[in-house]
Amino acid sequence: MLRLKTIGEVRTTGARKTGKRAVMGVLAVGLLMAGAVQGRAQGTVASQPKQTTVPIPTSKIAGAAPVTYDNKYELYGSINFMNFMAGEHLPQRMNMGGGEFLFTYWLSTHKRFLRNLGPGVEYRGEAGTTPVFGQAQGLPYNVSRPLVYMNMGLAGAQYRGPRNQYAALNYHGYFGVSHGTFDATLPAGQPPQPEWSQVTGLYSNRTKPIMALGGSVDFNLSKKWAIRISPDLMLEHFGTEWREFVAVSGGAIYRFGKK
Repeated sequence: MLRLKTIGEVRTTGARKTGKRAVMGVLAVGLLMAGAVQGRAQGTVASQPKQTTVPIPTSKIAGAAPVTYDNKYELYGSINFMNFMAGEHLPQRMNMGGGEFLFTYWLSTHKRFLRNLGPGVEYRGEAGTTPVFGQAQGLPYNVSRPLVYMNMGLAGAQYRGPRNQYAALNYHGYFGVSHGTFDATLPAGQPPQPEWSQVTGLYSNRTKPIMALGGSVDFNLSKKWAIRISPDLMLEHFGTEWREFVAVSGGAIYRFGKK
């Protein structure tokens, strides 16, 4: 069972609940939207005579060309936000910003489950400034909100769920490693590791496991292009235990190739 460590009055259970609510909220909105549009389209077809051909609806979101989801490959590029704690005993969290790039290969098969499954690999890069222990902010250190950055490589899969001309709901899980650099702004003449970590409360530079679990909603612009919003529950093990954080990204999808 995953648990978060609390130090003093710092509690991480609230962030876990917020993260799960953010993920479920965005996915629920996408599912309701997709279901409502699909129901309206079915109602329109049912009201027409049997001999009448119902044209494919067009709008500013869905293009004239039908969105068939028969693409073999998919590229996703986005900006990304993530919160994080750069040391096991720091009193406050930090906010990080960066980018995410995902390549997905959709399986070609007649089996419905596998046909909706897309193995993928992705890179995430995040950077931000973090609070440190109070003792690091005074003389002789004068360190306040140093820069921290992370490079992540993950692999996993996404599963394409309910979908129609306008939108699609996806679920995903990725696992990999993250390398954190916590002494990027170590001033000249300041103590090197491990004293730097002891004074500031930051982790030492290290590579550790990380996971991203969540989903996404794709809003179709055309058969090949879509806009995606993707919240994640991030699980990392930089310290002595797994911790949970929240991430969200938004960007563009390009679909190409045919199964």
